[in-house]
Amino acid sequence: MQKRFISIWFFIGSLLLLYGVIILTASIYEAVAPSSNSHVVLKELNFGIYWGVLLILTGLLYFISFRPWKKQ
Repeated sequence: MQKRFISIWFFIGSLLLLYGVIILTASIYEAVAPSSNSHVVLKELNFGIYWGVLLILTGLLYFISFRPWKKQ
């Protein structure tokens, strides 16, 4: 039986993907239903949406590149 190791980059990609989905979901919710009591200076730029998309793309890159079930 051959031992197969799982790369740490697969787990990092999984975490980045998960964090990206969470940040993107929260940012879209905040853009749709903004809270009236918070005063953020550049709130209209919605940096959370861009950050969430960037994390999702980076996470997908690592997740797909280092997946343990791919053919060698």
